[in-house]
Amino acid sequence: MRTLNQCKPNETVQVTKINGSGAVKRRIMDMGVTKGVEIFVRKIAPLGDPMELNIRGYELSLRKADAAIIEVR
Repeated sequence: MRTLNQCKPNETVQVTKINGSGAVKRRIMDMGVTKGVEIFVRKIAPLGDPMELNIRGYELSLRKADAAIIEVR
């Protein structure tokens, strides 16, 4: 099992599962992160937080804590 926060810049991954529950999971899904979607890790901030992602044709900044609950392959 690998999570999104473990990915490196310029890597493309596919979401396999979103862990967690409640408002956090709903917020992530509302941003377009759902099972099966491809995510391109564009860059990571110098201090490691946040990550800049390309997903469904738009750019998304996501905190590492939120990325940790997204399983990818």
